[in-house]
Amino acid sequence: MAKVDIKDIQKLRKITGLGMLACKNALEESKGNIDKAIENLRKKGASVAAKRADKDTGEGLVFSYIHPGDQVGVLLELNCETDFVARTKEIKDFAKDLCLQITALKPSCLNPEDVSPELIAKEREILTEQMKNSGKPEKIIDGIVAGKLKKLYSEICLTKQNFIKDDKKTVEECVQELIAQTGENICIKRFTRFEIGA
Repeated sequence: MAKVDIKDIQKLRKITGLGMLACKNALEESKGNIDKAIENLRKKGASVAAKRADKDTGEGLVFSYIHPGDQVGVLLELNCETDFVARTKEIKDFAKDLCLQITALKPSCLNPEDVSPELIAKEREILTEQMKNSGKPEKIIDGIVAGKLKKLYSEICLTKQNFIKDDKKTVEECVQELIAQTGENICIKRFTRFEIGA
């Protein structure tokens, strides 16, 4: 294992929010390369999330946020396995960040599977017609339409949106990292956004 500088450990800790030991181990594995360490930690987060996915999330918190000016408000339910983790600063901070995200980016649903099939069918029909009218070859139209639908999901589905505090990650990837950090299954259960006049 490569010997790593304490400053690099602290830098990685600041970036990821993970503990000193996890950051030290990640840097040793990546021979001191911070970018590689971040990539490895993200991969581990996904594997930890996969292992915890079937764990019951019967605890959690309901977080409320009222935007300055009192015109927009958000209620969010974030679930985890234990009330101990639900009370941690990490969970509360993440819930607040999600509320800010919902306030600013106005997702209409949580996951792609929550989007109305009628809406997707209509969008697919419109996009296909647009591509045909633009003279695109028939054989590539399906691929282009699939890409545009993926972009639509990234706009209207909270879990597929880029995270407001780090646009290199999606909200879904941030949840996986939080699962790796806490060692518990965590899921965004639901949210409601209220806006005056909307």
